[in-house]
Amino acid sequence: MGRLRASYDLVIAADGVNSQIRSAHADVFRPSLDRRHSKFMWLGTDRVFEAFQFFVKQTEWGVMQVHGFPYSDSGSTFLVEMHEDVWRRVGDAAHTAHFSIGSGTKLAMEDALAACLHEHPDAEGALTAYETERRPVVEATQRAAQASLEWFENIGIYVDQEPAQFCFNLLTRSRRITYDNLRTRDAEFAAWVDAVFAKSQGLESEAPAMFQPLRIGGLELKNRVIVSPMDMYSAVDGIPGDFHLVHLGSKAMGGAGLVMTEMVCVSPEGRITPGCTGLWNDEQRDSWERVVSFVHTNSTARIGLQVGHSGRKGSTRLLWEGMDVPLPEGNWEITGPSPLPYGPGPAVPREVTRADMNRIVDEFVAAARRGAHAGFDLLELHCAHGYLLSSFLSPVANHRTDEYGGSLENRLRFPLEVFDAVRAVWPVDRPMIVRISAIDWVPDGNTEHDAVEIARAFIAHGADAIDVSSGQVTKDERPAFGRSYQTPFADRIRHEVAAATGTAVTAVGAIASYDDVNSILLAGRADLCAVGRTHLYDPHWTLHAAAEQEYKGAAAEWPTQFRAGRRKPPTARTDAVRPRLSLLRTDTADQSVHLRWIPYREPARLS
Repeated sequence: MGRLRASYDLVIAADGVNSQIRSAHADVFRPSLDRRHSKFMWLGTDRVFEAFQFFVKQTEWGVMQVHGFPYSDSGSTFLVEMHEDVWRRVGDAAHTAHFSIGSGTKLAMEDALAACLHEHPDAEGALTAYETERRPVVEATQRAAQASLEWFENIGIYVDQEPAQFCFNLLTRSRRITYDNLRTRDAEFAAWVDAVFAKSQGLESEAPAMFQPLRIGGLELKNRVIVSPMDMYSAVDGIPGDFHLVHLGSKAMGGAGLVMTEMVCVSPEGRITPGCTGLWNDEQRDSWERVVSFVHTNSTARIGLQVGHSGRKGSTRLLWEGMDVPLPEGNWEITGPSPLPYGPGPAVPREVTRADMNRIVDEFVAAARRGAHAGFDLLELHCAHGYLLSSFLSPVANHRTDEYGGSLENRLRFPLEVFDAVRAVWPVDRPMIVRISAIDWVPDGNTEHDAVEIARAFIAHGADAIDVSSGQVTKDERPAFGRSYQTPFADRIRHEVAAATGTAVTAVGAIASYDDVNSILLAGRADLCAVGRTHLYDPHWTLHAAAEQEYKGAAAEWPTQFRAGRRKPPTARTDAVRPRLSLLRTDTADQSVHLRWIPYREPARLS
C-alpha cells in the first residue's frame, strides 16, 4: 500500500464488503455496518424469464421469496431470499455472494468519478466534487434499499394480505414507487387496488384512499388526514389566544379529517417553554372551548386534544430563541424518571418520587376533565419525544431501580397508570389514543420490537389508536431521516398487534404529498396519516389534494365561502416508455404470488 501511495494520486479499493483496506483505515473512512436478519443465495438457471419476476411462497419452513430476471437469451439470475429463522430451518449453502453488489452500481460509480477527474486539475478537487455530487444520490439509494431490505426481512407479516394489497405493498416497499407511478403505468391495476381497499373497509366509494372515512372508537372521521400536533409556543400564561384560533381554525377549514392541538401541558411545571398552552385552570379551558366551537361551527373536521408533561425537557427558551436551551432567568424545577439531563446544556432533572407521581396523575386527570368540558372530540396522551411519560418508557432516560425502572414491563407502569386514570374520566363515547416514540435511535434505547410491546400494552388498556412517531428522547440520537422514514414502525405495529384488535394506527413523519398518503394507506402500512409542516406551508393542503385528484365528495367539501376558488391545475404528461404491471396469477392452493413487468408505450396527452 505504501508503494501505491507513492506511485499514484488516487487508489480505488474494490475489495468487497469485508474490505481489508477499509478496515485498516477505518479512522479515515468511518464506515458503518448494519447487520440484517435475512439470508440469500445467488443462483443461475437456464430458464429464461420473460421479465423481472417475484415469487413469494409460504413453505413448511416459512416464507421464501425469489427475485428472478433474465441476463441473456439463454439464462436468468435466480436469487432466493428468506429470514434467518427460515434459513436455519432449511440449512445453509456452502458460500454466498451479496446480490446488491452489481456491475451497474460499479460502473455508475466509476463513470461518475472518471467525469470528476476529467473536470478538475487535481485529485483532491475531483474527490471533493465527487463527494458533493454523489453522496446525496447514494444516500437516497441506500435509504430506498434499506426500506426494501427490511420489507423482505419482515415479509412473513404480509402474507395474509389480499393479493392486490400484497402486490401493491411489494411494489411500493422502497417508497421510490408510489400509487401515482403505478396508476400511470397500469390504470387497471391501480383501479383494482382501489376497489379492494374500499371493499376491505366495508365501503363502496371510489374516492381516493385518503378520502375514505374511518371510525376511531365512537368517532367517525370524514377522511384519513390528520393535522399533526405542532408546538407553536405562542400562549400567554398557558392561555390559547387568537393565534391558536386562526392556526387551528384555518387547518380545520382546509379539509383535514382531524386537527390536533399542540401538546397542552397539565401544569405550569409541565411546560416546555413559557409559550406553551395549558389546561391547568378554567380560564385556559374556556379559551380552548372557543377554538373548539369555531372548528365545529365552521368545518366538518374533528378536533383532538394532546395532553402531556415536558419532564426533563422543560423550562427552556422559545424554539426560535434557542431549542432546548434553558431559560436565562425565571426557570422552574424540572423532573424526570432519573436525574439524567436530555443532553449537554439542558438542566439535570430531579428524580420524581411516588408523591410526585400521584400529583402528576391528578394533573392529567384534571386536564382531561377540562378538555372534555371544552368539547374536544378526541384525547391523545403524549408518550413520545422524550417528554415525561416517554422518558419513563425509554431505558436511555429511565435508570430507576424500583418497580418503575428496569424491564419494559416496569418502565410501562407509570405511563399506564396515567392512561388508566385519564381513560376513567374521559367520556366513554370519545376515543382516547396514544402517541409513542417507536425507536430511540441510539444504542441500548428502545427498538421497533419494544415499540410493538409498548403499543400492545396500551391497546390492552383500551387505547383506540396508536400514533407512531420516533426519537427525540436524547440529543445523542442519530435518526435515519428520509421520506416517510417513520412509516415502517407504524407498519410493524399495525400488522403485529393493532389490526387484530381493530385498533387504528397513524403514520407520521416526512409525509409530504397526497401520493405518499394514498400509497401508505393502500399498502396497509397505516390507517391514518398525520401531516405537519406541509400544513404550515399550505393550510388548505387537503382540499388542494382533493382538487388535484379531481375528487369532489363530502370527505373534502370546500367551505361555501371558498368554493369559487376550487379548481384542478392542468398537468402535462409526455410520451415515455414505462413498465406496466400485470398480475400473472395468485395460487390459493400453495399460497404463492407471481408478478411480472411488461414494457409498453403510452401516447402523449394533456389532462
